[in-house]
Amino acid sequence: MVPFWSALTAAVIAQLLKPAVGFLTTKKWNWSLAHASGGFPSSHSALVSALALSVGMVEQFRSTIFAVALALAIIVIYDAANVRYYSGQNIKVTQQLIRDLQKMYPDMFDDPLYDTKLKPVLGHRWFEVFGGIILGLLVAMIFHIKI
Repeated sequence: MVPFWSALTAAVIAQLLKPAVGFLTTKKWNWSLAHASGGFPSSHSALVSALALSVGMVEQFRSTIFAVALALAIIVIYDAANVRYYSGQNIKVTQQLIRDLQKMYPDMFDDPLYDTKLKPVLGHRWFEVFGGIILGLLVAMIFHIKI
């Protein structure tokens, strides 16, 4: 159960750090960042990094289950930094395009669908991902310290 708890702890710590990091950059507290996707550090990356390292420490790094945990980590990290990030960028471009077209052709865009507010921050920049990886590895190591 140690791998599970280290992974969960890393994800929770990452989410709780987001308002503090937001405060450092904007000088305003935004507590909603604690349950938001995106931002620094990546909780997805923290979770899977802690899980993979912890599984390796418990089950040995040459075990099949470590290979599975590592493969999962690679997929999740890639997805956070690429697929989800660029989906967010596509949302920004699409929303701007709709605003521009609404100005040019106001009668064509009266459907309420065009007023739907989508969240543009879905994924992470690589810096945010690496922050999550480092956090996850540190949490996993702390869980495995033998006192």
